[in-house]
Amino acid sequence: MTNRRAVALLVLLWAAALIPGHSLAQQQEEQSGSKRKVVNRVVPAYPQLARTMNLKGTVRIEVLVAPNGVVKSVSVKGGHPVLVQAAENAIQKWRWEPATHETHEPIEVSFDPK
Repeated sequence: MTNRRAVALLVLLWAAALIPGHSLAQQQEEQSGSKRKVVNRVVPAYPQLARTMNLKGTVRIEVLVAPNGVVKSVSVKGGHPVLVQAAENAIQKWRWEPATHETHEPIEVSFDPK
Protein backbone atom coordinates (compact mmCIF):
# COMPACT_ATOMS: atom_id res chain seq x y z
CA MET A 1 0.00 0.00 0.00
CA THR A 2 2.83 2.43 0.76
CA ASN A 3 4.43 1.77 -2.64
CA ARG A 4 1.21 2.80 -4.38
CA ARG A 5 1.08 6.01 -2.36
CA ALA A 6 4.71 6.78 -3.14
CA VAL A 7 4.14 6.25 -6.87
CA ALA A 8 0.97 8.35 -6.80
CA LEU A 9 2.81 11.13 -4.97
CA LEU A 10 5.68 11.06 -7.48
CA VAL A 11 3.28 11.24 -10.42
CA LEU A 12 1.43 14.14 -8.82
CA LEU A 13 4.67 16.04 -8.15
CA TRP A 14 5.90 15.38 -11.68
CA ALA A 15 2.63 16.67 -13.18
CA ALA A 16 2.69 19.77 -10.96
CA ALA A 17 6.25 20.52 -12.04
CA LEU A 18 5.19 20.62 -15.70
CA ILE A 19 2.41 23.17 -15.25
CA PRO A 20 4.46 26.28 -14.36
CA GLY A 21 6.86 25.72 -17.28
CA HIS A 22 3.97 25.60 -19.74
CA SER A 23 2.47 28.79 -18.31
CA LEU A 24 5.83 30.54 -18.49
CA ALA A 25 6.20 29.54 -22.15
CA GLN A 26 2.78 30.99 -22.94
CA GLN A 27 3.62 34.24 -21.16
CA GLN A 28 6.92 34.56 -23.02
CA GLU A 29 5.19 33.95 -26.35
CA GLU A 30 2.60 36.62 -25.59
CA GLN A 31 5.24 39.11 -24.45
CA SER A 32 7.56 38.54 -27.42
CA GLY A 33 5.58 40.99 -29.56
CA SER A 34 6.27 38.97 -32.72
CA LYS A 35 2.61 38.13 -33.26
CA ARG A 36 1.08 40.06 -36.12
CA LYS A 37 -2.60 40.77 -36.42
CA VAL A 38 -4.53 38.51 -38.77
CA VAL A 39 -6.61 40.66 -41.14
CA ASN A 40 -8.23 37.84 -43.13
CA ARG A 41 -8.89 34.48 -41.46
CA VAL A 42 -10.35 31.51 -43.37
CA VAL A 43 -12.13 28.87 -41.29
CA PRO A 44 -10.96 25.36 -42.21
CA ALA A 45 -13.45 22.88 -43.62
CA TYR A 46 -14.08 19.99 -41.25
CA PRO A 47 -12.90 16.84 -43.11
CA GLN A 48 -15.63 14.30 -43.88
CA LEU A 49 -13.45 11.43 -42.62
CA ALA A 50 -12.93 13.26 -39.32
CA ARG A 51 -16.70 13.82 -39.05
CA THR A 52 -17.32 10.11 -39.70
CA MET A 53 -14.77 9.19 -37.02
CA ASN A 54 -16.21 11.84 -34.65
CA LEU A 55 -12.63 13.09 -34.41
CA LYS A 56 -11.74 16.27 -32.59
CA GLY A 57 -8.38 17.81 -31.87
CA THR A 58 -5.97 20.67 -32.39
CA VAL A 59 -3.42 21.17 -35.14
CA ARG A 60 -0.35 23.24 -34.25
CA ILE A 61 1.28 25.07 -37.13
CA GLU A 62 4.04 27.64 -37.52
CA VAL A 63 3.60 30.03 -40.43
CA LEU A 64 6.32 32.10 -42.09
CA VAL A 65 4.64 35.36 -43.08
CA ALA A 66 6.18 37.69 -45.66
CA PRO A 67 6.42 41.44 -44.98
CA ASN A 68 3.35 42.04 -47.18
CA GLY A 69 1.25 39.71 -44.95
CA VAL A 70 1.08 36.72 -47.31
CA VAL A 71 1.94 33.19 -46.16
CA LYS A 72 5.37 32.10 -47.43
CA SER A 73 5.47 28.65 -45.81
CA VAL A 74 3.61 26.43 -43.36
CA SER A 75 5.26 24.00 -40.96
CA VAL A 76 3.12 21.48 -39.08
CA LYS A 77 4.22 21.09 -35.44
CA GLY A 78 1.56 18.63 -34.29
CA GLY A 79 -1.95 17.32 -34.71
CA HIS A 80 -3.93 14.40 -36.04
CA PRO A 81 -3.00 13.60 -39.68
CA VAL A 82 -6.66 13.56 -40.74
CA LEU A 83 -7.00 17.20 -39.59
CA VAL A 84 -3.66 18.60 -40.76
CA GLN A 85 -4.44 19.08 -44.46
CA ALA A 86 -7.64 21.03 -43.77
CA ALA A 87 -5.79 23.33 -41.38
CA GLU A 88 -2.94 23.89 -43.87
CA ASN A 89 -5.34 24.64 -46.73
CA ALA A 90 -7.19 27.26 -44.69
CA ILE A 91 -4.08 28.93 -43.26
CA GLN A 92 -2.54 29.28 -46.74
CA LYS A 93 -5.39 31.73 -47.44
CA TRP A 94 -4.90 33.81 -44.27
CA ARG A 95 -3.49 37.34 -44.52
CA TRP A 96 -1.66 39.34 -41.85
CA GLU A 97 -1.09 43.05 -41.42
CA PRO A 98 2.03 44.33 -43.24
CA ALA A 99 5.34 44.48 -41.36
CA THR A 100 8.93 45.50 -42.06
CA HIS A 101 10.24 41.92 -42.05
CA GLU A 102 9.21 38.26 -42.17
CA THR A 103 7.78 36.76 -39.00
CA HIS A 104 7.07 33.27 -37.68
CA GLU A 105 3.52 33.03 -36.37
CA PRO A 106 2.36 30.12 -34.18
CA ILE A 107 -1.19 29.01 -34.97
CA GLU A 108 -3.49 26.48 -33.28
CA VAL A 109 -6.54 25.30 -35.18
CA SER A 110 -9.15 23.40 -33.19
CA PHE A 111 -11.56 20.93 -34.74
CA ASP A 112 -14.71 19.70 -33.01
CA PRO A 113 -17.57 17.86 -34.76
CA LYS A 114 -20.22 19.59 -32.64
